[in-house]
Amino acid sequence: MVPSSRLRSRSLRSRLVLTTSALLVAVALVIGVVTTVALYLSLMHQAEDRLQQTAHLTSRFSNRDGDEGSQQRRPPESVPDVCGDGSGFGGPGQIDGSLNAVFVSGQLTGPSGVLDVSRSNPDFSCIRSLTTAQTADLSTITPGGTHRRDLPGLGRYLLEATVVGDGVVRVSGVPLADVNRTLLTVVGVEAAAVLGGVALAAVAGSLLVRRDLAPLQRVATTAARVSELELDRGEVDLTLRVPDTDETTEVGKVGAALNRMLDNVGSALEARHASEQRVRQFVADASHELRTPLAAIRGYAELTRRSGGEVPEDLRHALGRVESEAVRMTGLVEDLLLLARLDSGRPLDREHVDLTMTVLDAVSDAQVAGRDHTWRLDLPEEAVEVVGDPGRLHQVLTNLLANARTHTPPGTTVTVGIVTDGARAHVDVVDDGPGIPADLLPNVFERFARGDSSRSRAAGSTGLGLAIVQAVVTSHHGAVSVDSRPGRTAFRVTLPTA
Repeated sequence: MVPSSRLRSRSLRSRLVLTTSALLVAVALVIGVVTTVALYLSLMHQAEDRLQQTAHLTSRFSNRDGDEGSQQRRPPESVPDVCGDGSGFGGPGQIDGSLNAVFVSGQLTGPSGVLDVSRSNPDFSCIRSLTTAQTADLSTITPGGTHRRDLPGLGRYLLEATVVGDGVVRVSGVPLADVNRTLLTVVGVEAAAVLGGVALAAVAGSLLVRRDLAPLQRVATTAARVSELELDRGEVDLTLRVPDTDETTEVGKVGAALNRMLDNVGSALEARHASEQRVRQFVADASHELRTPLAAIRGYAELTRRSGGEVPEDLRHALGRVESEAVRMTGLVEDLLLLARLDSGRPLDREHVDLTMTVLDAVSDAQVAGRDHTWRLDLPEEAVEVVGDPGRLHQVLTNLLANARTHTPPGTTVTVGIVTDGARAHVDVVDDGPGIPADLLPNVFERFARGDSSRSRAAGSTGLGLAIVQAVVTSHHGAVSVDSRPGRTAFRVTLPTA
């Protein structure tokens, strides 16, 4: 039998076929055992009838030739093999192999032996003498009831001892070879029938189960295809449905319930997409409209600050702060506008970009902006090219380097390297700073995500830099990941090579 743990790990079809086959085997074994036992009892009953018939015929022929007591005058060794027509106890009606042994005071006397009936002439028979070993076994048979005994050279016999006179015991027996052969034949036929029947039932059951479980397989296929859809963003074409919806069957009920669930999910996704579209459009429109007044504020503040007239120091400081915050607000608006464009799926420029030169330019800019950090390069000897938007890829590297510069203390070493792996290029930005807090690490690429007080905000971080990195890299069919612990923070950007 298959262990229960292994059976549970198999498919439903396999479990049904195995379970059905096991039940068939169990039922067949029960039927076979009952049939074999019943046949054995019937054959033994027939053997007992033949034994009684043999004993009766032997007694009749012995009485015709003289009673057993008169045979005492014939010693055992003087009993020859006798052949003839009805000689001795081998009269008509006796079966082949029947046995007769007469013991007088424990000594064998005649007529004793084993009857051989001619196959060509049933009326002609021979009596074979008993051997010493056979005689010794037969002498131990006690009167009363039947006995089954394996006799040397003769096989298994059903024996019965009867007291026929003073000190005279007659032992009659019939062979059980036919019984054993019949039982072995029946058991062999039953085993072959069971094996063949179970094999045929397993094949037919597998086909029938496959046919009956086909609707359930279609349900599983539909569910698997739905699970592969990207339901977390954008417009989702959720038109997949289960074709089997007959609610009179169990599978049909599951299919109908799954279709209703997909309808509800599809409606929710459509509503979510419409809401996202409205929010994105609002952000894009607001960002676009804010650019003009912000530019005007910056212009007037700078014009006033640079005017030749006498401007009080506190007013000059206030105008400087207005200009600085206007610049910061303009950067935030530009970032929001870029994210809105990326969310709407607006295509980026596609051209060959020398990733090595892009890294060199970005690190050069970072060195100027962060002279209190140590900047290192780990670039391959040959140039690495990718296909994408050069401006946006430069912005990705700028944001990652600005993130490392802003959120690490002075003296931190930042290493930028490129590693190629077949059709992929990996850009690694690694610093030996304090690391990202564990509770913030899963959310670093979310919008407006900021670190705790251990990560400085002196540069006025908007919390959109890493969100832009992820959005731009995803638009280039790439991926970005982060691994951080105290003393090492590594960002990896993966892009397809040209």
